[in-house]
Amino acid sequence: MTDQTALSFASKSAAGDGVAVVFAEEGPKLTPQALALDKTTKGLLTKVARISDFKGKKGSSVDVLAPQGLKFSRVCVVGLGKPASFGHEDWLNLGGTVRGLLSGREGAAAHVYLETAKGDVSTADLAAFALGAQLRGYKFDKYKSKSAKKNGNGNGNGDSAKSLKKMVLHCADPRAAGQVFAPDRAIVDGATLARDLVNEPANVLGPGEFATRAKALTKAGVQVEVLSEAAMKKLGMGSLLAVGQGSDKPSHIVVMQWKGAGPKGGAPIAIVGKGVTFDTGGISLKPAGGMEEMKGDMAGAACVVGLMQALAERKAKVNAVGVIGTSRTCRAAAPHVPATSSPPCRDDDRGAHTDAEGRMVLADCLWYAQDRFKPKAVINLATLTGAVMVALGKEHAGLFSNNDELSERLTAAGKETGEQLWRLPLGPKYDKMIESKVADIKNTGGKWGGSISAAQFLQRFIKEGTPWAHLDIAGTAMSSVDSASTGAGVRASACGCSTG
Repeated sequence: MTDQTALSFASKSAAGDGVAVVFAEEGPKLTPQALALDKTTKGLLTKVARISDFKGKKGSSVDVLAPQGLKFSRVCVVGLGKPASFGHEDWLNLGGTVRGLLSGREGAAAHVYLETAKGDVSTADLAAFALGAQLRGYKFDKYKSKSAKKNGNGNGNGDSAKSLKKMVLHCADPRAAGQVFAPDRAIVDGATLARDLVNEPANVLGPGEFATRAKALTKAGVQVEVLSEAAMKKLGMGSLLAVGQGSDKPSHIVVMQWKGAGPKGGAPIAIVGKGVTFDTGGISLKPAGGMEEMKGDMAGAACVVGLMQALAERKAKVNAVGVIGTSRTCRAAAPHVPATSSPPCRDDDRGAHTDAEGRMVLADCLWYAQDRFKPKAVINLATLTGAVMVALGKEHAGLFSNNDELSERLTAAGKETGEQLWRLPLGPKYDKMIESKVADIKNTGGKWGGSISAAQFLQRFIKEGTPWAHLDIAGTAMSSVDSASTGAGVRASACGCSTG
């Protein structure tokens, strides 16, 4: 749920009570505002730093409580390390680090004086810092009792009964900083929406409920339509329908259109997402360990919904269409749970290995998006394979593409936003892994190269000449710390779409 802390920019002369956050480079070498506070407190900051052996290393911090001579109840000195080498991701992470240090217990406001030892930082760096702070402030406590919230909200930011009410970033040009940050506010909202969707329990967010929430994007100016199972059957979506037939909840296709570039903007970019609201593995039942995370098997579709919200809120000058399949194990925007009607075989495209269902959901969605909208490029996102985590861990999402230019743009967008992508191979020789004895293809390629064989399967549903990229976000969609959603993919996709 959205961080309730209001973030704003103000001039350096503005001050107040609460918490003051200042910075120091390695040494420690205090920044100008830190030096000013040190002087006012007659060297207290320097003394505390020396006693605590604070050296100003990146991410370290030291606190001074109830400093004499100041209105602030607390001064927090945060280490910058060597900011001369900082990039966007460093400022983003610093914002998250600082937000994690603030609870609100010492006052309702935090005043942050972001600067280096040489003085001001750029408005772009301020915006990156602010983005990191707001993303870190997210918490999902919708189902906690009042007493549980009072005792701690679970996101490391302390007591929600005394939560931080506002965070003020003091800088040389508040107006310019606010203008640069404005598009990022939309990214925060989009990522928050994606996180909220993934964090909802599967008994609350089923395929139908997911589709209903996506329809709420109409308020932001997105055109939304929902296809029923009857409509999907007429379209011949046998793969998607096979996934959901083991569930008592019907599957859906949700189509979202944002026409920010207008008629002259040409063909849209299509973004497709897998929305399996809970994946037990079907007959190929998953092990009990980690089963609770399977509510996040719709993170790709959640990312698409969050992305469409962000594009609309930013009034992005781009034409984009989002297509998601919502289902449960063995369903698109549906659940995937075993039942007597679940497909038992594994060769035919309409009755397949039940724990390789996500690619079947995507297959129909990919073909539909291309056939109807004739997009200039297609990007799909999915928590598709555990194999990608074996290869890349949880730091990078897997990137597969048939187009070097599209791949390079997405990789650059990942670096710019801190959502790192790593390109993995595709090739005709891998097609042998999904050859079938009784059909054209099968939906699983066996033990080795599982992420690659899944991508090869998806590629069979991409029309010749269409630039396409597949992002396997199985490793990045959920935090390894607390199994909560990261909203992975929204920022990189928004950046990639906005640059055409």
